[in-house]
Amino acid sequence: MLRVSLDDILRWKGRRPRPVVLTAVDYPTGRLLDQAGLDMIHVGDSLGMVVLGYADTSSVTLQEMLHHLRAVARGVRRALITADIPAECMTSPHEALRAARALLENGAHAVKVEGGRDISDIVFRLVEAGIPLQGHVGLLPQRVALEGGYRRKGRSLREAEQLLEDSLFLQKAGCFSVVLECVIEDVAREITRALQIPTIGIYSGRVCDAEIRVLHDVIGLTPWSRPSSATVCKNLAEAVRQAVTDLAQEINRVDD
Repeated sequence: MLRVSLDDILRWKGRRPRPVVLTAVDYPTGRLLDQAGLDMIHVGDSLGMVVLGYADTSSVTLQEMLHHLRAVARGVRRALITADIPAECMTSPHEALRAARALLENGAHAVKVEGGRDISDIVFRLVEAGIPLQGHVGLLPQRVALEGGYRRKGRSLREAEQLLEDSLFLQKAGCFSVVLECVIEDVAREITRALQIPTIGIYSGRVCDAEIRVLHDVIGLTPWSRPSSATVCKNLAEAVRQAVTDLAQEINRVDD
C-alpha cells in the first residue's frame, strides 16, 4: 500500500468531494481512521484537552506529543501524519527545529505551526532545514489565553487583510498547506482563492479546499470540552455511560 505523499496533498486544491482530516490520539483511533481511508491524520495538541484534561493546548509538552504520536503511527499504514509543534517549543527557531525533528523521527511526516509573519524566523528555519511544514492562521489555540478567549477571526478589514497576508507569507515561505481556524467565511473564501496551496478549514464555513475536525468532538466523547459549533455525528459519551450501567446490571443479575 502506497503512503499518501505531500504531492498528493497539494492536489487537494479545488478537489471535489473535499477531503476530510481528523485528529487521532492513540493506536486505535489512528488505525480506525487509516482504515476509513483518510489521506491525512493529524496528531494535534488538542489532545491536551480531549485526553489529558488541560484547560487549553498551551500546557502540552513535547514528550506528551511524542508519546501519543508514536501510538498513532503504529496504527497508520497509508495516511500522511501531521503533528503540532507544541507551544513550549515555539520559543525560538532552535527549539522549534529540535521539536520538529523529534516529531518526524517518531512517526510524523510533516509538522504544523501556529502563526504567520510573527513567527517568520521559525518558519524560515524549519523550511531551510527541509522540514515539511503546514501553517495555521486565524484562531490560534496555543495563544487563546493571551488573546482573551475563543473568537471568530477576520471581522474587521484590518484583521482580514492580516490573515490574507499571513497566509500568502506561509505559502511563499514553503508551507504545503494552511489551516484556517474560526475565520469568517467570506475571508476564508478569499484566502482559499488567493492561495495555490490547499487551505484546510475548521469552523470557517464550507469554502476551504479540505476540512479538519477533532475526532472526540465528532463522536461526542468529550461533551464537556466540545465547541458549540462542532458537528456531532455520534454520542459515544452516552454510549459509554450506558455500557457501564448495563455491565453493572449484568454482573449483579440474579439468575432465576
